[in-house]
Amino acid sequence: MQFLLLAYDGKDPEALQRRLNVREEHLQKISRLKIAGEYLFGGAILNDSGKMIGSMIVYEFPDRQALDEKLKNEPYITGGVWTKIEIQPFRHAKMV
Repeated sequence: MQFLLLAYDGKDPEALQRRLNVREEHLQKISRLKIAGEYLFGGAILNDSGKMIGSMIVYEFPDRQALDEKLKNEPYITGGVWTKIEIQPFRHAKMV
């Protein structure tokens, strides 16, 4: 089952630095999820100035519980980067 995650960073002055502090750890985790087939695609959400303000990720997990379990160790969550997270079931359109 696919899931769309939309997550927004805090808006305080230290928000960008928190993101940068754990970004490499986050990318390493995403790389492992990609190899396992659990990360399909995603990237940073940018503001009009091109500054990173959040993330969009499409995951593939058997169910929401499995995704929630994996997110317990997500560096952007444990590092206090994401302050608002929305997760919805998702279906990637297959092109003919």
